[in-house]
Amino acid sequence: MPMSVRETLWGERFEVIDRMLAELDPDLHRYITEFAYEEVLAREGLDLKTRELLAITSLIALGNPPELATHLEGALRAGATVREVRETILQAAIFMGFPRALGAMKALHALLHKQNARDGAPPRREPDENATG
Repeated sequence: MPMSVRETLWGERFEVIDRMLAELDPDLHRYITEFAYEEVLAREGLDLKTRELLAITSLIALGNPPELATHLEGALRAGATVREVRETILQAAIFMGFPRALGAMKALHALLHKQNARDGAPPRREPDENATG
């Protein structure tokens, strides 16, 4: 049986996040899981990686709520590279402001630091062809 969208995006945190949402409010849990994740995010037309990059942009526009970290990780799980996530944040800076982009970039760096500490791996950085200096 293929993984659900939530399992793909939440990975090993699937059960913890699912339980937290269910305990918070059963109806809200159902709306989020059945409609948002398993209906809208599972639609054809855009791949899951693109949908997660759009979610990141939308959450930056909302002022970087805590859910941003979940979708940053979800984008990486859906196949986005660190560079693609970084470029998404940089594009958001133009339209949503530098303070919000800075907050999102800090969230990305915190996520990568956490992943590196957990995996015992060197930092996941990709070369930036557009960097100057």
